[in-house]
Amino acid sequence: MQTENEKSTEKAVMTAMAEFLSDLWFVEDFRDQPEYLSEIFETILLTEMGDDQDLRIRMVSSIRTSKLLANALGSFTDREISNACKKIMNA
Repeated sequence: MQTENEKSTEKAVMTAMAEFLSDLWFVEDFRDQPEYLSEIFETILLTEMGDDQDLRIRMVSSIRTSKLLANALGSFTDREISNACKKIMNA
């Protein structure tokens, strides 16, 4: 990651984001991620480790981020998202 005030192009940032989103499709369906994270974290909360306040805050933040991604892209088909990513990477 670059530090503030270093030169970076908007195109480079958009290409990196497009590659990230494109890579999500090869791992697993992002639409199910919030549910998976919730299940994992609920299980952790039942353990002694789950009593850690900082860990709880990070878990909630992870779920929120995952939900934001799923909500932002959830209405589009995999093909639409894939095509958009390809267009951005080839621009």
